[in-house]
Amino acid sequence: MTDTVIPTATTARPRRLSFEWLGVAPFILFAVMFLILPTLYLVGAAFVGRDGQLTLDNIAGLFTEQILAAYWISIRISGASAILGALAGLAIALAIIRGRLPDGLRSAVMTFSGVASNFAGVPLAFAFISTLGRLGLVTIILKTVFDIDIYRAGFNILSFWGLTLTYLYFQIPLMILMIAPAIDGLKREWSEASQTLGATPLQFWLYVGFPILWPSFLGTLSLLFANAFGAIATAYALTGSSLNIVPILLYAQIRGDALQNPGLGAALALGMIIITAAANILYLVISARAERWMR
Repeated sequence: MTDTVIPTATTARPRRLSFEWLGVAPFILFAVMFLILPTLYLVGAAFVGRDGQLTLDNIAGLFTEQILAAYWISIRISGASAILGALAGLAIALAIIRGRLPDGLRSAVMTFSGVASNFAGVPLAFAFISTLGRLGLVTIILKTVFDIDIYRAGFNILSFWGLTLTYLYFQIPLMILMIAPAIDGLKREWSEASQTLGATPLQFWLYVGFPILWPSFLGTLSLLFANAFGAIATAYALTGSSLNIVPILLYAQIRGDALQNPGLGAALALGMIIITAAANILYLVISARAERWMR
């Protein structure tokens, strides 16, 4: 006699909303309200003229000489501050993580980097004017003590290099924070194995260390570029309208003065979104590849 199995009907339980989603709900709400909806509004406004009709004049206005020059100088400043910030940040991060420096120094540098990477806007502009302006502290000390007049030598805090130098204040700390995990991923065993095989420290970094860090370096470089390209408060507080960059030109189009053209301002913002989005997508793609090396 064999046992018979009687099939029983099972009722499917309704799937309940996981409580984990409640944790990300504020982020989703914030992203929708302050990122997705404003972006959709700008896309629509960029194709609407002063009369409320659909038009391509705003997009065509992006290719005028003044606006192309603004985009070009913005790209140059963003590129220069990103490259210099990435190189300086990489050197500092290697020194505090792989170097033979006191252990407490790393904690101090990382803490300062977390604060300095978010220090921008009017306070940062005022700090640099007070330090490197024509009557700034460092400017006066160099002139009176060392007989060095940096302004007579061609430096100007309100110029291309002045703004680039100011951006480095938050670009270098951001680079340190972003590249530190990749440097931590370099196992000590790799360096010891290379030394056992007779490789010098320079050969280790040329053939092992830097090739592994290269994808992370490129990804962070693109993130630094996007970070500088979208900065407006520091640039406007420091240079006003003396430097023709896209964020300042955008502000002039929407603030309501004689240059007001909301449609053109939306088109300018749309161009900035495309450039920064491309830089961020590049960062995500390169970072995904870099994680494969660290596994």
